Amino acid sequence: MASTVTARVHIVSDVHGAVDAVSRAAEGSDFFVCLGDLILFLDYDDPENGIYAELFGTEYAKTYIELRTANRFEKAREFSAAAWEGIGVTSPEQRWEKLEAKVHEQYARMFAALPSPSFLTYGNVDVPQLWEQYLRPGHTVLDGRVVEVNGQRWGFLGGGLTSPMRTPYELEPDVYAQKLWDMGPVDVLFTHIPPRHELLNYDTVARRFEVGSSAITDYIREYQPRYHFFGHVHQPLKARLRMGATECINVGHFHGKEKPYIIDL
Repeated sequence: MASTVTARVHIVSDVHGAVDAVSRAAEGSDFFVCLGDLILFLDYDDPENGIYAELFGTEYAKTYIELRTANRFEKAREFSAAAWEGIGVTSPEQRWEKLEAKVHEQYARMFAALPSPSFLTYGNVDVPQLWEQYLRPGHTVLDGRVVEVNGQRWGFLGGGLTSPMRTPYELEPDVYAQKLWDMGPVDVLFTHIPPRHELLNYDTVARRFEVGSSAITDYIREYQPRYHFFGHVHQPLKARLRMGATECINVGHFHGKEKPYIIDL
């Protein structure tokens, strides 16, 4: 039985480099939750920002964004490979060395700004193995884990599923499903990606379906948590809908809105 005591919870996802805004995102909350995607590789709203713009310039970023938005992923990879060769990088190892240096710079700024205490999980563009270097006291990372808050079971699962985007933290569907079901029933489910549902998965600006999880949909049908919070889809066709007894809520694109989703749980 869940407690009758409620807590004010601020939830963010898809922070993508919004350091100043996230530093204020916990103000007035009892608990702060971040559902990942801290890194900004590409800024679809402002191509001058992000790691790729720093490496290759704004015009490169604009073209790369156009190709990906048009779902021309193979052409985008060819365009990217040519850009890397243009700066003398010819191997995947060299490429990652340069990217990792930029990721380290962003993580240093981001984790210094992230509120503490907080519950954190990974997004699909995060690099989990680097987080340990930057966590501060009060930062609790949860991935495939459950915590009890005010008599409620809160379950957290980070990362995304394999996709044409080839982002850093993508899992095979069976691996992701196993981590999800291993948590058992929860009262509140927090993930980075949404359940598989056309209204929740379609991005109205990118004009494509992002990857949702069938395992989450099955899990919700089986256990009916009170809430499921997620991000990943920046401009969803529908940000909130009910699956049985479960309210499924996209907490919003924090990089764009710079405001947390606020709820009493």
